Amino acid sequence: MRVLVVTAVPVERDAVTRAFGGAEERVALPGAELHRRGAFDVLAGGAGPAAAAAATAFALASGASASAPYGLVVSAGIGGAFTPVTPLGSLIVADGIVAADLGAETADGFLPVTALGFGRDRFTPPPALVREVAAATGAAAGPVLTVSTVTGSAERAGALLAAHPGALAEAMEGFGVAEAAARAGVPVLEVRAVSNAVGPRDRDAWRIGDALAALTDAFGKAAPVLEGWNSHEDLEG
Repeated sequence: MRVLVVTAVPVERDAVTRAFGGAEERVALPGAELHRRGAFDVLAGGAGPAAAAAATAFALASGASASAPYGLVVSAGIGGAFTPVTPLGSLIVADGIVAADLGAETADGFLPVTALGFGRDRFTPPPALVREVAAATGAAAGPVLTVSTVTGSAERAGALLAAHPGALAEAMEGFGVAEAAARAGVPVLEVRAVSNAVGPRDRDAWRIGDALAALTDAFGKAAPVLEGWNSHEDLEG
C-alpha cells in the first residue's frame, strides 16, 4: 500500500522523509514535487487548509501511484498544543480532525458550518489506526483543530477549548487534507509534533527543532504500521 504524507512546508517534509530508508525519487506535480521513498510519497503542499486541500487533491488525481494506488493520506507537521496536557516536543495523533473556525459569528456566538446547514466540520480517522500509531510512537490521541488563523491570545485559546473540550492541538492543514482525501475515498490520519503552546505568541519559547526531530522519530516508528495497515478495515469518517 502506498501512503501519501502532506506537510505544509519543506522543512516538515524533509523531517518526515528522513525517517525512511532507501533512495529518494522526485516526481513533479503542478506547483509541487513529491519526494518518494519506498512506499511513502511526501509532499509540501503549502500553509493553510485551502493550499493543503488543493495539493492533496492534485497528488491523489495525478496518477503518481497508478501502479499501487494510495491507501492512506497523512497530514503531518508541527503544531501548537494546549499545554500542559501535551508538552513541547510531544507527539499527537488525531482521533478527530476538526474545522474549528469554519462557520459564522453571530450575536449569540460562533456557529459551526454544520449548524448553518452546510458541509461538515469534522473527520474521524480510522480508530484502530489511531490506536496503533499512538502505541507505536507514544503519541497522545485526541482532537486536533484546524484553524485558518493561528491563535495568539489566552482568550482565544480558552474559547477554542470551551467549544472543543479535550482538544489537544491546533494546526492549519489537517481538515483541508482530510476533505480532499474523503472526496477521493481514501482514509486520513493526522500526526503532529508539538513546537509551541497555543496562546500568546512567544517565539523565543518555541521548540521547532525538537518538534521536527520528534516528527522524524514518529514516522520512523510508525512506518510499518502505516504501510501495513488494511484500509478496508475499521473505516469511519
